[in-house]
Amino acid sequence: MEKSLARYIWSNTRLQQLWILTVVALSMIPYFLSFDLPKQIVNGPIQGSGFEGEGATQTFFHLSYTFPVIGKVEFFQGIQLDRLQMLMALSLVFLALVVLNGLFKFYINTYKGRLGERMLRRIRFELIDRVLRFPPSQFKRVKSAEIATMIKDEVEPMGGFTGDAFVSPALLGGQALTALAFIIIQNFWLGMIAAAIVGVQAVVIPRMRKRLLELGRQRQLTARELSGRVGEIVDGIGTIHSNDTSNLERADIATRLGLIFSIRYDLYQWKFLVKFLNNFLAQVTPFLFYAIGGYLALQGRLDIGQLVAVISAYKDLPGPLKELIDWDQMRQDVQVKYQQVYEQFNIEPLIDGKIQEVPTEAIGPLAYPLVVTNLTVSDDSGARLVDHVSVEIRPNETVAVVGPNASGIEAFAEALGRLVWPDTGRITIDGKDLLELPESITGRRISYASADTYFFHGTLLDNLLYGLKHAPLTTPSYDDQAALEAKWYAIEAQKAGNPALDLNSDWVDYRAAGATGPQDILKTIRPVLDAVLMSEGVLDLALRSVVDTSIHVTLADHIVDLRAALRKRMEESELGNIVVPFDFDAYNSQATVGENLLFGSMKRPMMNNRRLAAHPYFQALFRETGLSDDLYAMGLEIAENAVELFHDLPPDHPFFQQLTFMTADDIPTYQGLLQKLQSRRFDDATPEERQAIIRLSFAYIEPRHRFGLLTDELMAKIVSARKQFHQNIPDDLAALIERYDPEHFISSASLMDNVLFGRIAYQQADASDRIRAIMGDLFDSLDLFDDVLSIGLEFDVGSGGKRLTMAQRQKLNLARALIRRSDYFVFNRPLSALDQRLQDQITHNIVRGLHKEGERPGIIWVLSNAKLAEIFDRILLFDRGTLVEAGNFPELSEQNGMFKELLS
Repeated sequence: MEKSLARYIWSNTRLQQLWILTVVALSMIPYFLSFDLPKQIVNGPIQGSGFEGEGATQTFFHLSYTFPVIGKVEFFQGIQLDRLQMLMALSLVFLALVVLNGLFKFYINTYKGRLGERMLRRIRFELIDRVLRFPPSQFKRVKSAEIATMIKDEVEPMGGFTGDAFVSPALLGGQALTALAFIIIQNFWLGMIAAAIVGVQAVVIPRMRKRLLELGRQRQLTARELSGRVGEIVDGIGTIHSNDTSNLERADIATRLGLIFSIRYDLYQWKFLVKFLNNFLAQVTPFLFYAIGGYLALQGRLDIGQLVAVISAYKDLPGPLKELIDWDQMRQDVQVKYQQVYEQFNIEPLIDGKIQEVPTEAIGPLAYPLVVTNLTVSDDSGARLVDHVSVEIRPNETVAVVGPNASGIEAFAEALGRLVWPDTGRITIDGKDLLELPESITGRRISYASADTYFFHGTLLDNLLYGLKHAPLTTPSYDDQAALEAKWYAIEAQKAGNPALDLNSDWVDYRAAGATGPQDILKTIRPVLDAVLMSEGVLDLALRSVVDTSIHVTLADHIVDLRAALRKRMEESELGNIVVPFDFDAYNSQATVGENLLFGSMKRPMMNNRRLAAHPYFQALFRETGLSDDLYAMGLEIAENAVELFHDLPPDHPFFQQLTFMTADDIPTYQGLLQKLQSRRFDDATPEERQAIIRLSFAYIEPRHRFGLLTDELMAKIVSARKQFHQNIPDDLAALIERYDPEHFISSASLMDNVLFGRIAYQQADASDRIRAIMGDLFDSLDLFDDVLSIGLEFDVGSGGKRLTMAQRQKLNLARALIRRSDYFVFNRPLSALDQRLQDQITHNIVRGLHKEGERPGIIWVLSNAKLAEIFDRILLFDRGTLVEAGNFPELSEQNGMFKELLS
């Protein structure tokens, strides 16, 4: 990595820098002419010099040049203008020079901006590229938040400086020298005064700003450390809560913020002191010009035009000079930042870039054994985890790796998966070192999974297929406009040193998973999910999901058939009464009062309970039907019963799980509300209090809560109000509330609700599990399971997969490795979060599933349960980092060795 920022910029942008410097040099010509023109205007047409006689004229725009040898060559004789005409002509020329200078500035600044943005893109990409090539041990020493902060924020000024690195000193220095030279030409002493002030500013101000640079460096370091500390708090929030150390973290953050405050306050004081001195020196010079220049003009040693031109020229001198000083400060500041980036990212040894290149040829299978020769692996303290181990693992062999605690088996598996680098010895395939093989081989033909999991923000399907996204395989079809944009992006990427890989392409290597394309990938996914016992979990996610009917058209079209088939299956299995179906003319006893009243599904988030309750039509319906008083009285009864029964119970009591309408925290609130509403009259309560009481009745289910509050009369009244609600529903509500229809799919309801079209009876034990089992069989029999599976695979796993449980994450991590049909599978205790029974079952499923139909990939599995080693071809037994026993299960179990002790 280049140590000097200036050299880094020049080496990557030299041609662009030379071009813009040429443009800057050309821009000095009209810039100088714009200084001399005011003098000609004042001395000529305004004061009348050269127009003494009546009708006198002067030549305008005479162009000639005297060449050596050739002599004088006249290009244009010019035109004769009188005094007024000359004033207008020179003024128009001045205006043209102003426009021309502005166009030069516009072009230069635009070109600088584009150059800087390209360089910023280049350096950010190179830093990310270096992160991808860091040795594994480096990630134990760095904080992800600090790395992200440096790439995102700290390199930002470097992009802006790229365009200014060589152009600004040339442009600003040229402008300052041009203005200063013009002043000296007009009057030597005034020029010397300006030069002296410029010299003081150029020497004193940069020296004072060294303190600013040091304070800026301290501010950057403390801000980066704060970012890293905040990242630690977010990642370790569970540890903080479980150890009651939140106040310790607050104290730590407060101390860091105090340090940043003191640095920034000192920075502001010093910054404005420098600014005050700089502005003072800039304002002293006009005073001297007015005083001394005015004196010389009175003495007749300086004409008025020269004085006006000198003052006008000096007016343009402080600006470029100040910006030049600012540029020098920015140069030093950016160099300091770049030095910090250099120290953080200049890591040796880096992974060779060729190892991660996109392959140009097809990757063949690994038909050679893994040979481990004299392998030694140490931890960061230098303690040996694996000590001089040598072993050979054949391509079709299944190997169980077992050992007691601290035996080094995890480190051995990590070395096979290239997650750690050996201290000595090596792992080879066909005589080639594993670390020197391209990742296009090891990342496709060797799959690794451990208990440590990480998933990127996206869907289950995205993360499941992540291990198949090696290179763009199918170019997307673009229309003409999109194709032009894609081409432009590709060209810009190349100019910035970025790869021109199209992210919109289809990156999934379907053939590596045994599929032909996206149309049959689910046929490959399902056996993998079955093997890791995750299919039911994905099915549950699908049943709880709202289905996008524009994508899952087939499922939506078959929803009526599914409902009928489910009813038939339940009747055949003596579960006919387990679901109470929705009937527009009847009250559903297993649904809430609110569901019975609405008899439909709200399209969230556009519509919710609060908005519905506030709608004028809904409120008018309540008043007309008298349900306001009925449900208010019902809500009061619910509140009284709940407060009476549960006010003495602790907040974590399991009874609160049955209260769908109230939480433990709500008990004191409703206690106070009941005391206030002793009259129990509807009119005595405020609108907010009525809403709070009626809300309780909306969530009431008689068979579940059993307060005996739903009479036949009230249920009939609710059904009647329901009919009235849907009969006259306004268009704005009809667009947001989808009425239950037995002949149609309800797009705003979950898949479970669509198939059931009713509510499960609460009296039935394990009713929900039994219904799910029937639904799974039903989807299979109707050839719809893949459609349902695809809905579950659309579930967003959240940041780092945190919306999944630890067991689900480990299953998904294992499935991600299995879906890629590799030649070697290395499993490093991948299911530690599961109980031993499930671990055994999944291990059997995988070993049997991978070794079928003539396919026998090599499997190296670090086992938690030594008894499982019986299903493997060979066993490697480690103790204290050393391979102490090797053989098959019958051999080792009959010997009186360590393996027999592990079995007992």
